[in-house]
Amino acid sequence: MTDFVGRRRELALLGGLLDEVRRQPGTRPGRCVIVWGRRRIGKSALVEEFIERQQVPSVFYTAEIGFGGQPLREFSEAVRVSSLPDADVFGEAVPGNWAAAFRQLAGVLPDEGPSIVVLDELPYLMDPDGVFESVLQRSWDRELSRRPVLLILVGSDLSMMEALTSYGRPFHQRGTQLKVEPLNPADVAAMAGLPAAEAFDATLVTGGLPIICVRWRHGEDMRSFLARELANPVSPLVVSAQLSLAAEFPDQAQARMVLAAIGSGERTFTNIARAAGGIAHSTLTRAADLLISKGVVAGELPVSLSPSKERRYRITDSYLRFWLAFLGPHLTEVDRMRSDLTLARIGRSWTDWRGRAIEPLVREALARLLPAQGIPAAPVIGGYWTRSNDVEIDVVGADRDPVARQLLFLGSVKWLEAGQFDDHDLVALQHHRDRITPDPVPLIAVSRSGVSTAHADAVFTPADLMEAW
Repeated sequence: MTDFVGRRRELALLGGLLDEVRRQPGTRPGRCVIVWGRRRIGKSALVEEFIERQQVPSVFYTAEIGFGGQPLREFSEAVRVSSLPDADVFGEAVPGNWAAAFRQLAGVLPDEGPSIVVLDELPYLMDPDGVFESVLQRSWDRELSRRPVLLILVGSDLSMMEALTSYGRPFHQRGTQLKVEPLNPADVAAMAGLPAAEAFDATLVTGGLPIICVRWRHGEDMRSFLARELANPVSPLVVSAQLSLAAEFPDQAQARMVLAAIGSGERTFTNIARAAGGIAHSTLTRAADLLISKGVVAGELPVSLSPSKERRYRITDSYLRFWLAFLGPHLTEVDRMRSDLTLARIGRSWTDWRGRAIEPLVREALARLLPAQGIPAAPVIGGYWTRSNDVEIDVVGADRDPVARQLLFLGSVKWLEAGQFDDHDLVALQHHRDRITPDPVPLIAVSRSGVSTAHADAVFTPADLMEAW
């Protein structure tokens, strides 16, 4: 069951909904759950595992792009070969439309005991006019919800799945939402058999994608993992990002150029525009808005006591960030079996790249951990920077963002193999604090290799941060 390390919460939620179907008296025992998350995060595998554990009649239909007028035929075939009773009814004739298909499906769902119906890759069935959504809503209200069935709707297009149940849409308030996240660092540590510091490295490389994590051999160091995977041109480490980008942005060349620019390390609007070939600011704005709406990019402002317009952009998925920095621009090396060049390039740049890539993960860990070591919990944990970067603070805890009423703590991250957080690092953090607030805000040190100063208000090591999960 290594594929499902860390999926206990999701499996428990699905199991609880199926139990509601079992126990629910009255005329509407049916329940619906909307499962969404980024591509290749393991949503379909999670649902397959859930069905296998439950051992109830079920049908699993996956929509596929490019079938034209074939989805109904594919759906009918999926039902025909399923474990639903009387499913062979679908072998006699293909329904003429989705309303008839759902009506016929309701007719073969069992009355005694629950069943499960899965519509995977739902966005491929959705149309701009919302016709399919309306048909699904009417079928659910009039027929399917009156049966003891758990309807599971699965999709990877985040904006479309979020819109599915938004106010004013046909399926509003008709389903429980379950977002499937990447495996967290503790899950990765368990799968790969790694101590805390190395597990954070593995998380940055794999992004917590199960399809990649499962290939990490127990106790294996990162260089060995990369050497083996990069030597295989069809390794999930190499191809997963390509497949996801091709599916999410098939016709948005500008968005992919902007994404590549951000992935190369550019963070400001002007530098991204330059790195993307000097594209117009209006074009960059549209592309950035698309990337943010899909959850691929975050556009963040510094957290401070004063307003700022110095927005910076980053890739939200650490695996995609790693791929765009090290693999995407050099795939020809992997294709011609010269992954040794790619591996050497990663080795040269790893420490600098990791030092910045780890910061969002550190902030997430602190958000989960605090209060601890005398440091209060904070509604917001972000960062602070100026246009010239003469002041840059890795961790800022505040009561709200981006303009705070109160700063609760400040912190610096030093994530080196060998090199402790020392008095020099603390003095630098104190000087930066003096630039943004006159108050003696607590200062915290986050270090991969420990600390050699006794004057920080709190210290967090990789092992401490791992406790967040």
